[in-house]
Amino acid sequence: MAATAVHANQNVLELQDNPEYWATQLGNYQGHRFSQLDQINRDNVQELRSVWQFSTGVLRGHEGGPLYVGDGRLYIHTPFPNKVFALDLEDEGRVIWSYEPVQDSRVIPVMCCDTVNRGLAYADGRLFLGQADNTLIALDAESGELLWEANNGDHTIGESNTMSPLVVHDKVIVGISGGEYGIRGHLSAYDVETGEMVWRGYSTGPDDEVLIDPETTLMLGEPVGEADLGVTTWPEGEWERGGGAPWGWITYDPELDLIYYGTGNPGTWNPDQRTVDGEPADNKWAITIFARDPNTGEAKWVFQKVPFDEWDYDGVNENQLIDIEFEGEERKALAVIDRTGFGLLMDRETGELLVAEKFAPETNWADSYDLETGRPVVNEEYSTFRQGVDVNTTNICPTAMGAKNMQPSAYSPNTGLIYAGINRICMNYEPYETEYIAGQPYVGATLTMMPAPSHNGSMEGRTGSFIAWDPVAGETVWEVDERFAVWSGALATAGDLAFYGTLEGHVKAVDLETGEELWRFKTPSGVIGNVNTFMHEGKQYVAVLSGVGGWAGIGLAAGLEDPEEGLGAVSVFGALGDYTKLGGVLTVFALPD
Repeated sequence: MAATAVHANQNVLELQDNPEYWATQLGNYQGHRFSQLDQINRDNVQELRSVWQFSTGVLRGHEGGPLYVGDGRLYIHTPFPNKVFALDLEDEGRVIWSYEPVQDSRVIPVMCCDTVNRGLAYADGRLFLGQADNTLIALDAESGELLWEANNGDHTIGESNTMSPLVVHDKVIVGISGGEYGIRGHLSAYDVETGEMVWRGYSTGPDDEVLIDPETTLMLGEPVGEADLGVTTWPEGEWERGGGAPWGWITYDPELDLIYYGTGNPGTWNPDQRTVDGEPADNKWAITIFARDPNTGEAKWVFQKVPFDEWDYDGVNENQLIDIEFEGEERKALAVIDRTGFGLLMDRETGELLVAEKFAPETNWADSYDLETGRPVVNEEYSTFRQGVDVNTTNICPTAMGAKNMQPSAYSPNTGLIYAGINRICMNYEPYETEYIAGQPYVGATLTMMPAPSHNGSMEGRTGSFIAWDPVAGETVWEVDERFAVWSGALATAGDLAFYGTLEGHVKAVDLETGEELWRFKTPSGVIGNVNTFMHEGKQYVAVLSGVGGWAGIGLAAGLEDPEEGLGAVSVFGALGDYTKLGGVLTVFALPD
């Protein structure tokens, strides 16, 4: 077992260090989504063409992207029913094998924002997938044979799975979805050989279940100090349905041997139901970055980005691990382009907050962050808490979708910039009292959404953009307007290119330094998947899953028409159906021979 542990971890490290492969959803453990390949570059990208396409046969939103580990195959997945395909790269995507699990379809109604899945993980000849029904599985990559399965949750109480697992050491680490159903979030580690659970860290509750030691776990560089904050900062019993679901991304620092991830929104969206003695309370540890020991799950440090959340600013966005010079000192840093509209830069050893600046200028819920306390300076005009009175607070920016949702950004070590798809949307937010019933929505707020106010002469009515962000200076270097919110994962390459997709279905390549558009291709459906690249037999390929859906496309995916449905998304994306329709397709691009 010890030999297997070392081999699995070493295998992932070796694969991600080879620029010809794309072995993890985020490109490497650090979450950079950067490729050293430069065969496709700013001088020839206009010649890029589609070489083949493959239809998945599934109509809901396709997130994540293909993996390539040098065996001549692309491994792809789908949303529910979570099919897995091994496709022959040398034979225009011939299906080598496919896997389709048998799942209880009753999980579909408790998946709040479409039946998406963010992708496969790979290590040492095995593929790992978290199914919608909370079953974590291991497949033999050669044959597609099911090796083991483990139960990670219970859909009858609102738990589901949408996230991509990550293999670290001899463990497969995966979270849970379901914050809108009053579940209690957790991150769990399973043995790669047997599927047995090794540890589980909850997002709320007593310290021994959250795996926090208040004497040694740091918060802003100092010990947390007070015990059981995951209980005392909630009204009685509310932590048991406190949300905090970690459904986004995990990154890992092999040198520090720490994993990093964020937790989601606190239980009900109605802040009045989360007060203590009628006063706002922090509701720890929802919307929190955790740095944990992957071997034991013990928390090294924590940072709560939005105490007493009043806007559903889920904290699950990817935490990119970057090494930078800050104020004349070399720092091991963590950067996150956050739902809140702020770009954060932190010390990833201690959790110290270094930079917090707005990347979305319309952001108004908070004016700034206090770097000493780590707390946002909330603008009371856009608070949704009125001490027991349900009030419709209008024109809050950004929306609950965030100024950037979970679609992963890219970091180029060559430019030092982060490239990210942005949502330019604001909202009206009206809380109401809701009752917890297991397996039923526990939202407690009505939302309507609208395009953010234009700025700097930007396109009127736009709801998206693609930006280059300087994480050290805390400023936007350039920005490209888009008609709709940009919901795809970004890719940066040594060919001086950034790739991303649009909700209309375009895949675009822009100049890393200027944002100038150099190439585009219209895929059959809107892109909410991630653009990945790899090399096979001396030829560089770019590949992307298209298939509109997710929260932004839930109106199309689920056939919703009421503007308040889809947690408010239908109201702002009503025109999307004029530009694209449903259908999952993998498109593979290359330069002509």
